[in-house]
Amino acid sequence: MKRLLLFTFALTLLFSVNAQIETPQPSPFSKTEQKVGLTDVTLEYSRPGMKGRTIFGNLVPYGKVWRTGANKNTTITFSTDVMIGDQTLKAGSYAVFVIPTEGSWDVMFYSDTENWGAPQQWDESKVAAKATVTTQELPMDIETWTIMFGNLTSGSVELGMMWENTYAGVTINVPTDQMVTTSIEKTMAGPSAGDYYNAAVYYSTEGKDLKKAEEWMNKAMSMIEKPGYWQLRQQSLIYAKMGKKKKAIAIAKESLAGAKEAGNADYIKMNTESLKEWGAM
Repeated sequence: MKRLLLFTFALTLLFSVNAQIETPQPSPFSKTEQKVGLTDVTLEYSRPGMKGRTIFGNLVPYGKVWRTGANKNTTITFSTDVMIGDQTLKAGSYAVFVIPTEGSWDVMFYSDTENWGAPQQWDESKVAAKATVTTQELPMDIETWTIMFGNLTSGSVELGMMWENTYAGVTINVPTDQMVTTSIEKTMAGPSAGDYYNAAVYYSTEGKDLKKAEEWMNKAMSMIEKPGYWQLRQQSLIYAKMGKKKKAIAIAKESLAGAKEAGNADYIKMNTESLKEWGAM
């Protein structure tokens, strides 16, 4: 009984030592995902509160770089290239910084996202895009620092930032029209050589309709100015599976010649073995 009590006490002590008290963060983390046209935009930031303080010009000084939130850098991620004014911002993640002044903010998209607060040494070469926007005075106070996606269209969105009684918004343009137009033109033009080739290889590999595989492969080859030896290899295999050995041998010899020219030992070996199997060597 005494041993059982000691064991129970030890377990209680262990759990007491390892237990952690979890409390709310003073600046809660927020993550927002927004589809803008065909572009995925993800925003991650921490949200401090006013808590009776004067914000702009005091807690957030005018004329100095501010991290647009608390804790780790506020980051925004784009799945495609976007435009900030006439500047292209490549797909990827950026830290969002601002330099607030009374009446306007400089909004900067910074390529280094691994900072807590503003970088100790600001590197202007890491500013991937920058916009100066006019601020608006709000008719009421916003207690919690808020970044939102507003004025959403298929081709743009406004990244709106507000706290206290100040609002600043920067327009981000996305290449929706270009992407849709390219997709339409590609679809209307019909399958590409790669589409026909991939479909033919799949049908051949999976033992499906070989006649259809032959048709698609011939179509692909007619669209390629100079087929690669790896493509010719697949064409020869289709002919062989169909029992068309003369055609298979002729194409395999072309593939072998191309493989030798490229110095690809694997394809030299595969074609040589097939040609022997088909009685050509």
